[in-house]
Amino acid sequence: MRAVVTRVLSASVTIDGKTVSSIDKGFLVLLGVHNDDKEEQAIKIADKICGLRVFEDENGKMNINPKDAGAKLLIVSQFTLYADCSSRRPGFTDAARPEISEPLYELVVSECRKRGFEVGTGEFGADMKVESVNDGPVTILLDTKDFMR
Repeated sequence: MRAVVTRVLSASVTIDGKTVSSIDKGFLVLLGVHNDDKEEQAIKIADKICGLRVFEDENGKMNINPKDAGAKLLIVSQFTLYADCSSRRPGFTDAARPEISEPLYELVVSECRKRGFEVGTGEFGADMKVESVNDGPVTILLDTKDFMR
């Protein structure tokens, strides 16, 4: 799994002109699922997202995790994170099909909620408009292949 985690002051998802989810301070998470991903990857990436210490402490150091910072999460499915750009037209054969990716996406959302987070979502497979006011900016790329052995 891959996640692009951006610290935001606010973020929202709009579908067909209607805002379906919005957060204030927290993380906007774009989440991609690979063909080979299983529940183990979903649980691990949720744990990483919920534990990232990138909020500033009283000394201005990135040392506070999102829970202690009172952050919310907005998690949006993003199959294009597995784009193969070896040619000018990206291919997406490494991205999991919806029957695999949707349950794993939902598992990540569920795992984050289990950890006590308020979690907003987009709509799986929808044409979404995502807006954010980035904070810092702080953007972290997580890939389970880098931290699961």
